[in-house]
Amino acid sequence: MTSDAQAYRELRTELIMLARSRRDDLDVTAPATPEWRVRDLLAHLGGVCDDVVNGNLGEVGADTWTAVQVQKRRGWTVDELVADWEQHGGAVDALIDQAPPGLFGQLLFDGWTHGQDIRGALQAPGDQDSPAAARSYVWATEVMAGRDRDARPKLSLITEAGACVIGAGEPTGTLRASRFELLRAMTGRRSEAQVRSYAWEGRPDPERLLLAPFFHPPENDLIE
Repeated sequence: MTSDAQAYRELRTELIMLARSRRDDLDVTAPATPEWRVRDLLAHLGGVCDDVVNGNLGEVGADTWTAVQVQKRRGWTVDELVADWEQHGGAVDALIDQAPPGLFGQLLFDGWTHGQDIRGALQAPGDQDSPAAARSYVWATEVMAGRDRDARPKLSLITEAGACVIGAGEPTGTLRASRFELLRAMTGRRSEAQVRSYAWEGRPDPERLLLAPFFHPPENDLIE
C-alpha cells in the first residue's frame, strides 16, 4: 500500500517534471483559480512546504497566508520555484513518514487539488486515479462526514471506488459520480449546473458538496 509520503512525493515529482517541460507556458492563468497563474500555483505549493517545515502555521489556509507564499516567490525563475518545492517537499516527506497515517491529509488534498488546477491550465490531464487522488478523496469524505454527522440527513456517495455515507438519520438521497468529479466539486471547481447534472436520486444539493465555506463554484462550467 502506498504511504501518504510516497503519494505526495509521486505527485510532486510529476508536477515538477511537467513544469520543467512546459516552462514557457507557466504564465498562463489557471481557469480553476483565475487570480493565479500556473507559476503562482507552484509558488503556493512550495510555500506550503516551506511553512510546514518552519512551523509558520498560525494563519494556515487563510488568503493572507497563501498570498505571502506567492508574493515571496513572484520574481523567481522556474528552476528556483521547483528547487524550492523539491527541497522543502523532501523535508515534508520525512515529517509525513513520522506522523500517524492521515495527519497530513489536508496537505495531500491541497497538493492534488492544485496539481489538477495546473494540469487543467496546461491542458495536460493526468493523476486522476493516483494514490494521491485516492487519499485525497478519503480525507475529504471523512471531513464531510464529521461536518454533517449531527446536522444533515444521510447522503450516499457512490463512485468507482465504492460507496460512503455522510450525514445522519434516514437516507434522503444518493449521488453517483466519478471520484474525480466529486473531488473537483468539493473545492468549487464545478459550476452549480454541472453538479446538478450528476446522477442524483432525491433532491440535488450542490452546496452540500462544498468542503468548506471559502469554496465557491464558478458561474460558468469548468471542463477538464
